[in-house]
Amino acid sequence: MDATDRALLEGALRKTLTKNAPGVGPDAGLAELGWAEMLTQEPDAAIPLVFRLLGETGVQAAVLNDVVLLAAGRPLGGTPPLPYAGGAWVRWARGDGAPTGPLDPGLPLRHAEPGDLPAPALSAGRRALGWWLLGTGRAMLALAREHVLDREQFGRPLASFQALRHRLAETYVALEAAEAVLAAARPTDALDHTGALLAKAAAGRAALTAARHCQQVLGGIGFTAEHPLHRHVKRALVLDGLLGSTRELTREAGRVLLRETRAPRLVDL
Repeated sequence: MDATDRALLEGALRKTLTKNAPGVGPDAGLAELGWAEMLTQEPDAAIPLVFRLLGETGVQAAVLNDVVLLAAGRPLGGTPPLPYAGGAWVRWARGDGAPTGPLDPGLPLRHAEPGDLPAPALSAGRRALGWWLLGTGRAMLALAREHVLDREQFGRPLASFQALRHRLAETYVALEAAEAVLAAARPTDALDHTGALLAKAAAGRAALTAARHCQQVLGGIGFTAEHPLHRHVKRALVLDGLLGSTRELTREAGRVLLRETRAPRLVDL
């Protein structure tokens, strides 16, 4: 897929995810656009693009199920149990009218009995969630940037205050670093499982950094339900816990280092 095809596909996906046609939600829209074919034929292009756009647009679709099932060698269309932070397990319900969860009303997660998720499926899911967290972080950064450019205080644009610029710069650096790690964590990598673990941890940390800094940059309005930031913050918190939280994955990476007595190299320079 060349750059032109990728741009056309991104435009079609963004339109599909954001339209509000009656009876056509994100799941149905992606199915009409050929999500299953994209996933099986062009996973390296489809997964980063679709999951990043889910984060940027703030909508949800049950596509994580398909990524996990494909990597596990199982038929698409099911709802496999997924590990969650703290030893819990959840299922991601399918359907645009599926009941939603308590913390993030946009995500239809329900408690489930522990299951058996093979390592390749876990790694594929972590990479996909990493791109989703990256898109969520970029959405928060865009909201904060728009705010500081539009608002003034003491006769000066908020963007001119150094403290706010430092917060936005730190957020941008964290997101760029996470994207670099995600791009390096290729499914064909010999260190696939460790790479996916580190990529999910980096993306989760970047999204939480974005949530913390962008909420402060937005000031009082960022703490209100009337502003869209709270939806992205909730999304980042829930997705960070799915398939292992940033804290848990960082500790797991430490155990790998102790066991292997060497640090895995994701990129050869």
